[in-house]
Amino acid sequence: MLTGSRGISFILAIAIASLVMAFLSLIPSTSMTVLWGALILAFSISYLLINITLEFLVYREIGNIYNLLDKIQKKDLSEIQDKSIRSSSLSPLRKINSVINSYALARQREIETLQKNAEFRREFIADISHELKTPIFATQGYIHTLLDGAIDDKQVRMKFLKKAAKSLDSLDHLVQDLLTLNQMESGVIKFTFTEFDLKELIQEVIEELEHKASKREVTIKLDAEPQKGYTTVADRQKIYRVCQNLIFNAVKYNHNGGEVIVGIKTSKNQIQVDVKDNGLGIPPEDLKRIFERFYRVEKSRSKEKGGTGLGLAIVKHILEGHKSKISVSSTVGKGSIFSFQLPLEKEKKVQDKEATEAKA
Repeated sequence: MLTGSRGISFILAIAIASLVMAFLSLIPSTSMTVLWGALILAFSISYLLINITLEFLVYREIGNIYNLLDKIQKKDLSEIQDKSIRSSSLSPLRKINSVINSYALARQREIETLQKNAEFRREFIADISHELKTPIFATQGYIHTLLDGAIDDKQVRMKFLKKAAKSLDSLDHLVQDLLTLNQMESGVIKFTFTEFDLKELIQEVIEELEHKASKREVTIKLDAEPQKGYTTVADRQKIYRVCQNLIFNAVKYNHNGGEVIVGIKTSKNQIQVDVKDNGLGIPPEDLKRIFERFYRVEKSRSKEKGGTGLGLAIVKHILEGHKSKISVSSTVGKGSIFSFQLPLEKEKKVQDKEATEAKA
């Protein structure tokens, strides 16, 4: 009882009242009525002030600090809220409580980040194990079949060797994509910026993919002004890979007889490229994750269509290296539009303006 706020207040109030009474007793003209009145008044005021001070500025804050430390010890940080305390606060304990609270919130964010990273690592290890297992097991199966006697049959031998080679090629593509992505994230790969016509680059990509598109009767169209140049400054080889990946995906995930339209348009300072298809579309819950490593909207269907599952992740990092970003909008059953922007080369803009003024 004596260690609580009321007990300490009682003892201190008696001490203060006694001092007041002793001081007044030294005055000869002071009567006993005045002395007892002063004693009661000094005790009451001292008790109330000390009790309120201890209760609200000391014990309550100590209790809050204890509860906070108890939550930190139990790692129960989910209910901790951000409470900012002004530097002019009268209670130093409240300031301490605020500092501990800020520390706890920082730990909570750190724990959440570590948990997300741990989950990402688990998913990544599981995904890469699965991706590596498929071509390795396939190659092992073909080679072991040949070693078990099928090698004597020339027709079977050539067939299985071709399949084994195809599986090893898939494995090589996967490893190369992983190395490329890792080098981009670590900043090892440097970008070489040159001036080139973006429309000519896209035409090259379309010509390269026309054969694959024709197998599924998918048409690829370029929507751009015939006589207009679309000069930009970027890493041509890497932008070629971006366009190649986006157009190839538009063909791969389209339906037979579908259409892919690659649109190029300019604004004041930018060239925008839109790759539009009328294929399967992407569900809303998958749109935010399609640029993650190995993420597939439909894993079974994606497996049948091939690919490493790293193409869009590489696209994202290439465009980030150009201080741009990839955006996507999609409707299930109607198709998707992937868009990105590159800077419009300044000298070309001046030439276009002069040509327009000359025609006028």
